[in-house]
Amino acid sequence: MKIWRSHQLGEPLEVLSLDEVDEPSPGPGQVLIETTAVGLTFPDVLSLRGIYQVPTRLPFTPGGETAGVVAAVGEGVDHLTVGTAVTVLGGGLAERNVVAASSCFAYPTEHLSPAQAAAIPVNYGTTWFALHNRAKLQAGETVLITGAAGGTGTACIQLALAAGAIPIAVVGGEEKAALVRSLGVEHVVDHRATPDWVDVVRDMSGGGVDVAYDAVGGEAFHQVRRCMAWDGRLLIIGFVGGIADAPTNHALLKNYSIVGVHWGASLMRDPASVAAQMAEVFALAEQGAVAPALYPPFTFDQAAVAIQAIADRQVSGKAVVVRER
Repeated sequence: MKIWRSHQLGEPLEVLSLDEVDEPSPGPGQVLIETTAVGLTFPDVLSLRGIYQVPTRLPFTPGGETAGVVAAVGEGVDHLTVGTAVTVLGGGLAERNVVAASSCFAYPTEHLSPAQAAAIPVNYGTTWFALHNRAKLQAGETVLITGAAGGTGTACIQLALAAGAIPIAVVGGEEKAALVRSLGVEHVVDHRATPDWVDVVRDMSGGGVDVAYDAVGGEAFHQVRRCMAWDGRLLIIGFVGGIADAPTNHALLKNYSIVGVHWGASLMRDPASVAAQMAEVFALAEQGAVAPALYPPFTFDQAAVAIQAIADRQVSGKAVVVRER
């Protein structure tokens, strides 16, 4: 079977190759998945470069979210059957993947396409955990979202709206602004047109935001913190723009919290939580409140191009590779 792998660290287009390997078979507690779509994220880029917080093990296969159909089940697996369409926290850019049965979740195929299902686990799991477990988001609160047109940003928009909150989206360029408006966002800031957007956000939020969802970091973090309301919660999601130093005196004076969001580590401490999160998101999908915003899908043969596009900041919405069966 074919599988995308990197045997050295570097830029996606330079290090990824399409290899031929033997087809795997499931062991106890595992299932074999025939891949239909794979979701890609910025951490795939960081892993290929060797600068992600989890060390990269070579050879490395990108794509930690997989949609597919169960092709075989291993010993002891009784909750999944051959032919079930599932989304998987795991797997990757391979024609077939052996994964833990506990990481597979049957999704509502009448409401989500395979490409949309592959966009769910990481972005929506992270965001559900961030908004509900870490920020304790309440209806009517304002949520500032940096990188709002990306995969995590669009997930945050939909989950914030579903919770009755008011999103304020920070994007770069009119195309991305149009995308977030199409998702129902009324308050949009184009940081290219307005580089210093703190006062704009303060006006939009009535003096300051209750929750900030910062997936950018770097210099953007310092504008985000200046937007916080009294008793606000500033969620640290990622560092696309670099890691910022937080002035603790500012947090004290404005009485806001800086809250770390490490969803992956939370699953190791509470493995059952991911099933509950996926159930909540799938229920919202059935209600029409969740429908992942997809960048035009790439084919399986274009996987390296897809990840390079993420690295080069060319993607709006979620980047997904779709494989014809």
